[in-house]
Amino acid sequence: MEHEWIKVGNVADIDEDDTHSVEIDGKQVCLYNLGGEIFATDGTCTHGDADLSLGMVVDSCLIECPLHEGTFDIRSGRAVDAPCTEPLHCYPVKVEQGVIFLRPVH
Repeated sequence: MEHEWIKVGNVADIDEDDTHSVEIDGKQVCLYNLGGEIFATDGTCTHGDADLSLGMVVDSCLIECPLHEGTFDIRSGRAVDAPCTEPLHCYPVKVEQGVIFLRPVH
């Protein structure tokens, strides 16, 4: 079964190289604005259950966990630095006229 696209915000809500947290079906999702391109991953670190929206975007494409400073590649969800080893789930995103839509596939 294919899920519908859900409106989750506006591009204007997220500063460049910053994060924004939204909740979808009781699950935290983190949105990112990387140079004007929007990405979405699980909002909780797979290592320490930290809120990734409180983390810092580093090197233009990594999110640094605010708890233990491990990093994930925002574009792929891949765990990059220890202590993070399990990847984040990434969500399909589309932008239409400045509105961000996400497809919650899990």
